[in-house]
Amino acid sequence: MKKDIRELSEVTVRFAGDSGDGMQLTGTQFSNTSAFVGNDVNTLPDYPAEIRAPIGTTYGVSGFQLHFSDSDIHTPGDEPDVLVAMNPASLKVNIKDLKPGATIIVNINSFDEKNFKLCHYESNPLTDGTLDGYHVIEVPLSKLTEEALKDSGLTVKEITRSKNFFALGLMYWIYSRPIEPTLDWIKTKFKKKPEIANANKTALEAGYYFGDNTTLFSTRYKVNPAKLPKGTYRSIEGNEALALGLVAASVKSGLPLFLGSYPITPASSILHALSKYKSFGVRTFQAEDEIASICATIGAAFTGALAVTTTSGPGLALKSEAAGLGVMTELPMIIVDVQRGGPSTGLPTKTEQSDLLQAMYGRSGESPLVIIAASTPVDCFDVSLEAARIATKYMLPVLYMSDGYIANGSEPWKIPDPDKIPEIKVKFRKNSENFQPYQRDENLSRPWAIPGTKGLEHRIGGLEKQNITGNVNYDPENHEFMVRLRAEKVKNVENDIPDLKVKGNPDADLLIIGWGGTYGAITDAVHNLNEKGKKVAQAHFRYLNPFPKNTEEVLRKYKHIICPELNMGQLSVLLRNKFLLDIDSYTKIQGQPFKSSELEEKFANVLGGMSNG
Repeated sequence: MKKDIRELSEVTVRFAGDSGDGMQLTGTQFSNTSAFVGNDVNTLPDYPAEIRAPIGTTYGVSGFQLHFSDSDIHTPGDEPDVLVAMNPASLKVNIKDLKPGATIIVNINSFDEKNFKLCHYESNPLTDGTLDGYHVIEVPLSKLTEEALKDSGLTVKEITRSKNFFALGLMYWIYSRPIEPTLDWIKTKFKKKPEIANANKTALEAGYYFGDNTTLFSTRYKVNPAKLPKGTYRSIEGNEALALGLVAASVKSGLPLFLGSYPITPASSILHALSKYKSFGVRTFQAEDEIASICATIGAAFTGALAVTTTSGPGLALKSEAAGLGVMTELPMIIVDVQRGGPSTGLPTKTEQSDLLQAMYGRSGESPLVIIAASTPVDCFDVSLEAARIATKYMLPVLYMSDGYIANGSEPWKIPDPDKIPEIKVKFRKNSENFQPYQRDENLSRPWAIPGTKGLEHRIGGLEKQNITGNVNYDPENHEFMVRLRAEKVKNVENDIPDLKVKGNPDADLLIIGWGGTYGAITDAVHNLNEKGKKVAQAHFRYLNPFPKNTEEVLRKYKHIICPELNMGQLSVLLRNKFLLDIDSYTKIQGQPFKSSELEEKFANVLGGMSNG
């Protein structure tokens, strides 16, 4: 049956269903295939914290949104053009986010009285006017999957679990995606379970050819490859990029990589990723708790490893005392904080930026750390290398900030040439002549002396150190000297990092500043306004302590500064305190990233007020 093919420049799709419906897998496969055909892709996985939420309820809905385009994109899209809803609960949870006139593909077999009751629909949303204004396509996904697999020999439960592949095949057909990459993945993933592999393959192909043979669809769509810089690309998640960056830092520094970690969402996948790289000398240690994990990491740093510990906000609180020990011992280590909604257990699977003040001040005494933040999934690779460089050069802990949106999101990554990644130069003290454990070099860094090296024996621990000798010392003047010296060493890092860069209209009076995962939404909003003839500039912070040396100079050039954050205004607090500047804090604390449209509206309103004033 011949179908029309329409070209689109970009599409935002959301897959949604129960936690057991495989929506994360489906979305990931669609994303990987879109990257394979050359589209730029940005994703937003969204899943519940409950491990076994009741099936069919709104509490158990899992979603995966992806935005794919023929040009450079920075966000997973503001409003889905298409929703694939596997049951009524997924429709109820997601309908509020859809674009007016969006297409909704529903698994009609799940729209029955039992499922309506589970998600508190009082009537059938397909017939009661709830979906007026949307393009609704009813597909019997469950029945079609059962029919395709009736001779597979699988149980009814196993057959039912394959309906996500039928839906995926149908979406591949609608958007002219090849099915071969997913067929290859199925073959590899289920090689030890050939009956499951065959079922998933059959379901995928059945979904694809259903699109061709049904009269439900008269049009297919095509999104051409994006014009990205030449190179070899792969789709990568933020946590995976972070892990690969740490492996690269290990190779470039010549240091064995040690990860001491305790599983916590959304940082756990870093531990999973790094455990696969034993061939690179990576050692991963799953400790019994957060405190043990960071203490083991300090021990690894003492013995000459590239030492890393990973956590989220609640775990960072538990690590605070040992982080102070890292400051006192002046050992190089990386503390990764993948932020999530808080306080306490909070929103484990949702994103937030609310740990910045904890990162800055959340230790006893005067114990400053270098703080550095990634802004996109791909950026996590480069920030890993930079964190390792600073930690080993200045002999101090570096706190590496990420967040759930960056960690779980994915985008195409241009794989770098390994030979062009700079070396990380590390110097161990080997000569015992005139050795003093707290003697300083030009960076105020003390020697890295490996235990067991003859003549380099020295004390280590949390008690205050005497300048030069490292002996335990309670002298008041020495304590003040050492406190200020450690702070000065952190401040000196500003001499070794790039200036704060400004993008956008050079004649702007309005500057938008941000940090972390707000980068994409801010970038799109600023770009859109400048395209409309408005004058807006943008600066995004990677280095949060110390700030780049030119920070005050940049900020004072603008009449108005807005700082969007997924917290109650923490970067704004730090900048106001340091530079005594008036900064307009624009905040959101909903467990979801900013939409570029809401930022664009805010910035436009401020510009309107400035012109009227």
